[in-house]
Amino acid sequence: MTNPSINIVNLTKSYGSFTAVSNLNLKIEGAKCVGFLGPNGAGKTTTLKMLTDLIRPSSGHAFINGANVHTQKKAALASVGTLIETPEIYPSLTPREALTMIAEIRGVPRAERKKRIEEAVAEVRMEEWIDKRVGKFSKGMKQRIDIASSLLSDPTILLLDEPSTGLDPRGMSEVRSIVKSLKDKKRLIFMSSHILSEVSEICDEVAMIDHGKLLVYDTLSNVTTKFSGDQNVVEVGLIRPMEWTPVNTSVSGLAGVVSVDRVDDKNLRIKFSGGLDVQQRILSDLVKLNIGVITYKPTGSALEDTYLNLIKATL
Repeated sequence: MTNPSINIVNLTKSYGSFTAVSNLNLKIEGAKCVGFLGPNGAGKTTTLKMLTDLIRPSSGHAFINGANVHTQKKAALASVGTLIETPEIYPSLTPREALTMIAEIRGVPRAERKKRIEEAVAEVRMEEWIDKRVGKFSKGMKQRIDIASSLLSDPTILLLDEPSTGLDPRGMSEVRSIVKSLKDKKRLIFMSSHILSEVSEICDEVAMIDHGKLLVYDTLSNVTTKFSGDQNVVEVGLIRPMEWTPVNTSVSGLAGVVSVDRVDDKNLRIKFSGGLDVQQRILSDLVKLNIGVITYKPTGSALEDTYLNLIKATL
């Protein structure tokens, strides 16, 4: 099977004198999660709608797995699952009933529907609720069933429009955990969001737009290194509680480290000066200190700095 791909070429959508998306070019290939970032009104949802032929572009083209979305719609969208502007499920239906209707509309063969529905519900961890009325569900539970509906055709590409927006903290955490688990099946996930911590936690790459124009597309680490300034921050998790004074002394003395903060007994926040090469070397040096490092990742604050720097520059 070839790698899943999305290719946007000079895509533009205008409404009279207002241009929602302007000559957007973006090529994404391979199984990964790409965060689609931008402020409200930046053109994220409009772009996703053009990728699914819900609206037609004023000019330009969109290709999914090499097929033109607007002239070869069936072929382009055959392996795509979507969740755009969260739909409502009739409260009197159960997930099994609602998903059976959707599977029929999407042309899932009758003989495969039961299995596909149960697999999709299992992926969003709602098996015990499959025959309960949706009207009794929380908003987060409904969102998980909506995500299940996008999985019925076992897609290689998922287009998700702000999947955790409007949920309480627990619901947001559950949805994020599910989206992360969806990456395990070698899918390309293109996910719009304006929640920076969510993108930092889930995504491998970032595409950022404002006023309908692409500002940057690269790996998360490259973007934050290039645009957030000279200083970056990583969070370090330890397997056992630390003795703060000797750990602080040892880590502070590493080349490139600007400061060290203790988050709690098992977590540090390290500010350092430099790019990916310095970040890599600090990890190597930390391991040599034998302090029990088990996690090492950039913080969401680096992406926030990048976002504010880029968006401010376009105002």
